[in-house]
Amino acid sequence: MAKVATNAMVNGAKQLAQGESPTVKNLVLQPHNIRLLADKLAQMRGAAMKLGQLLSMDAGDLLPPELSQLLEKLRADAKPMPHKQLITVLKAQWGDNWLDNFSYFELQPFASASIGQVHLAHLETGEKLAVKVQYPGVATAIASDVDNVAALLKLSGLLPKHLQIDDLISEAKKQLLVEASYQAEASFMNRYTKLINNDGFCLPTVVKPLSNDAILTMNFIDGMPIENLRMAPQATRNKVVEQLIALFFRELFDFKLMQTDPNFANFLYQEEAQKIVLLDFGATRAIPGHISTGYLALINAAMCEDEQQMIASAKQLGFFTKDISDDYLAQILAIFKLASEPLVANDYDFATSNLAQRIKNQGMNIQRQKDQWHTPPVDAIFIHRKLAGIYLLATKLAAKVNVKALFIPHLE
Repeated sequence: MAKVATNAMVNGAKQLAQGESPTVKNLVLQPHNIRLLADKLAQMRGAAMKLGQLLSMDAGDLLPPELSQLLEKLRADAKPMPHKQLITVLKAQWGDNWLDNFSYFELQPFASASIGQVHLAHLETGEKLAVKVQYPGVATAIASDVDNVAALLKLSGLLPKHLQIDDLISEAKKQLLVEASYQAEASFMNRYTKLINNDGFCLPTVVKPLSNDAILTMNFIDGMPIENLRMAPQATRNKVVEQLIALFFRELFDFKLMQTDPNFANFLYQEEAQKIVLLDFGATRAIPGHISTGYLALINAAMCEDEQQMIASAKQLGFFTKDISDDYLAQILAIFKLASEPLVANDYDFATSNLAQRIKNQGMNIQRQKDQWHTPPVDAIFIHRKLAGIYLLATKLAAKVNVKALFIPHLE
């Protein structure tokens, strides 16, 4: 932050000397500073990257281009730990003789993310394992990292002054602390295995003796990246998306527990078994009962095209205050209607709907009314993140799905 401030002062002095009147926003968000901030936050990994990923996915269409550019850079994979540091972490968690647990351990990770990296290992029996190792210091740095991202948002001057993000920041810290506990993730994974009951899905099994808060060891599951199904038969693509949308409704209305990270890397497909592999349950979140019932009413109203009930349900959920303008209310309703569009058609064709682009355009209309912005319910941010990811995958796979038929049973 200090270097950014220095750059802003130097550039501000230059512009003043040239007779210009620079603003703080323009000085802070110059391309050089955007690169500097993104590189710095990326080095911090952990919460800074995770919050950046969350904001870039959820608010990317509403944030100004400069800030979206910065946050987008944080969605790239983190750089893996150096081998020496990795060995230090493994010894600290498993003892000096940690390698005795395995016949083989690959030091180069096959996947890296914001909080940890994943390694391939083999037991003496030949069983393949996926070992997720957390970056050292991630959990203890969550509060300061999130505060740094929040300071960036406030310093930028891009957010309306009346918009309160303190509750959102506080909730983000709580959620990230849960994600930093691999024992919590193991617990969520076990709960999902029981809830789903092998119904068209496959989940890893936790190896308890080799797992703790900083290391999560699971059996390795093979499968192709789910986006590779773009060349699969139409029926296969339809079925996969149908399964994921049906699971979303079960999470929201039955389980009241949702894995909220729709990153495509968290889904694989087993062609022979015709099963979807579900990975990474760190971002799992309990859904409060009133949120679940509120969404049931909201989605039902949208499906029935009952605008008054949509307004009542959205207010009950906390999407807007009573004193918003009629125009802003209409803009919010327009987005709800767009998001619920697949529920109105009997067989919705995601390939030809252009739904994502229309939602983006509607979001840009809201951006121009900053004086009306209102912080949405925190739970809604995570729920919408999951649904947006499923819609994006449905579009990429050009799926045709009867979404209404998947929702109606929950009304009963």
